[in-house]
Amino acid sequence: MKKLLLILGMITCMLGLSACSQKEEAASFMTEKAAEEYVLEHIIKINQYVQTDTKDQVTDQVWLKAIESWEQAASDMGDYEKVVSIKYNLQEKDGVVNVRIKGSKREATVEFVFDNGAIANVTTNVEYTFGEKMEKAFLNTVLGMGTVFVVLILISLIIGCFGFIPKIQAKFEKKSKKEEVKNAAVDNTIAQIIEKEELSDDYELVAVISAAIAASEGASSTDGFVVRSIRRAGNKWQRA
Repeated sequence: MKKLLLILGMITCMLGLSACSQKEEAASFMTEKAAEEYVLEHIIKINQYVQTDTKDQVTDQVWLKAIESWEQAASDMGDYEKVVSIKYNLQEKDGVVNVRIKGSKREATVEFVFDNGAIANVTTNVEYTFGEKMEKAFLNTVLGMGTVFVVLILISLIIGCFGFIPKIQAKFEKKSKKEEVKNAAVDNTIAQIIEKEELSDDYELVAVISAAIAASEGASSTDGFVVRSIRRAGNKWQRA
């Protein structure tokens, strides 16, 4: 019985050692030393492209985006000085390497992302202080709230203008009705004068119409009125 247990124990240990060996072999697609050499080499290259403004020579989209990300961060980071630290997270096929670098103004983190053993993305993120982060958050909050309040004020002003629209419309309708009543009064006056009086010629008719128009307009004379033509439409006289 003891021999059997001893044999089983030995077999278990051998299987465990074999599994650990396989796990170590398939632990990552790249060693930390190789990853360090890779990221340091490409950080220097990216900085050179930015400093010499020669990114138009780069055709690979991954590295072109990496250079553009570095350029955007350079205004807050300043000139590149040195590497501060490197953190690795390497797996069997994928991995992430974060390189903390020092700039003349601020520190930044360059993140190298690997997918299936190949570089997939490189971004540069500036490290801001807590006070700077709070200041940006405050400014974004003020900007957002200010925009909302401005829009609400504009909406309230537009809604407030709706109260004046019926008044303006009523004013125009009232003016139109006054004109209609005035024209009707002139036509009725002319018709009554013609029915009561016999006019010998058109000159007398023109004089009567001019006098009626002057009376309707509140004028004391007919000097400002010119009747060019007169025609009868049914029971009404129309002037032009």
